Amino acid sequence: FIAYAAHKSFTVYQMDVKTAFLYGPLKEEVYVNQPDGFVDPYHPDKVYRLKKALYGLKQAPRAWYDELSNFLVSKGFSKGSIDPTLFITKHRRDILPVQIYVDDIIFGSTNPNLSK
Repeated sequence: FIAYAAHKSFTVYQMDVKTAFLYGPLKEEVYVNQPDGFVDPYHPDKVYRLKKALYGLKQAPRAWYDELSNFLVSKGFSKGSIDPTLFITKHRRDILPVQIYVDDIIFGSTNPNLSK
C-alpha cells in the first residue's frame, strides 16, 4: 500500500477506530461471569450472554473485521484476493485503496476528492 501510494504520489490518511471491538456481532453464544463491582445481589450466580464483542474477548478482532469488511463490500469495495485486509474501489481511472490492520486504517486515492 505505502509503496503504491509513493509511486502514485498520493496522500495517505490514517485513522484509528477507538471502539472497534465493541461493534462486531458474535457468531456464537458467549457467556461471561458478572464483573466485579457489577454483581447482581439478587442473582449472584447468573452469567451474562454477550450480544456483541468485548475488549479482551478472543473473538473480538474477527467480529470487528467481519463487520468492517461487510460494510466496505456493501459500499462497492473489492476485497484483495492475496491480502484480505486490502480493499479497493475504482472510480473511472482513479483508485481508492483501504488497508486495515486490527483497528487501524490507512487509505488514500489518486483523486484527492475520493479520500474526503
